[in-house]
Amino acid sequence: MAGTGPTIVKPEAIETESFRIIDAEVGSHQFDEQQWPLVRRVIHTTADFSFVDSTEFSFLAVVRGIDALRGGAKILCDTNMVLSGINKTLLAKLGGSAVCHVADSDVATAAKAKGVTRSIMALRKGVEEGCNLFLIGNAPTALFELLRLAEGGAVDPALVVGVPVGFVGAAESKEALCRSELPYICCRGRKGGSAIAATILNALMLQAAD
Repeated sequence: MAGTGPTIVKPEAIETESFRIIDAEVGSHQFDEQQWPLVRRVIHTTADFSFVDSTEFSFLAVVRGIDALRGGAKILCDTNMVLSGINKTLLAKLGGSAVCHVADSDVATAAKAKGVTRSIMALRKGVEEGCNLFLIGNAPTALFELLRLAEGGAVDPALVVGVPVGFVGAAESKEALCRSELPYICCRGRKGGSAIAATILNALMLQAAD
C-alpha cells in the first residue's frame, strides 16, 4: 500500500530532520552553543523533552571535557553498557581510551571481601589507573565514591558525566555532584542511564574532533 512506508530513509536525512523537529519543539532555551548540541542529542536518543529542564552543566564543563579529550583522556565507565555505546573510532582518533572494571574478577573479589558494591571497587580501580574523565550512567554508589575520593584529594577529574538512573540514590548522588566543585554534566532527578552517558560523551567528542 502506498503511503505506509517511511518518507525519509537516508540516515543523515533522518538525523537532520529529527534535530529540526527538536529545535522547533524546544524553541528558546538556556543552553549555549556548546551545550545545546549535547542536550539535543540526549533528547534525540530518548525522545524525552524533560531533559531540557533536568540537564545541567557546571561552569566551562564542555570546555573542560573537550580539552581532556583532545589531550587523550582516559575514561572510566561505570558499566559495560556505557562502554559499548562509546564511538570507539572517534575516541581513537582523539588519542583517548575507555575502560570499565565492574566485571573484573579482582573487583568482584574485593567488593565481596569489603562488603561494598562492585561499582565502588571498579571506581577505585579506575582512579588508581589514572582515569580523568568519568561516565556514570547507572551506579549512584560509584558517583558517591568518586565524590568522596575527590574531596580527599585522591582524584581531580577533568569532567564527570553523572547521569545514574534509578530510585535508590540516583537523584541524591546527582544533587551531591551539583553541590561539589567538580566540573560536571548531569541530568537531575531519577532519569538517566547508560545510553545518555554514552550519548553525552559522543557529542563531546564530535566537538573535540571539529
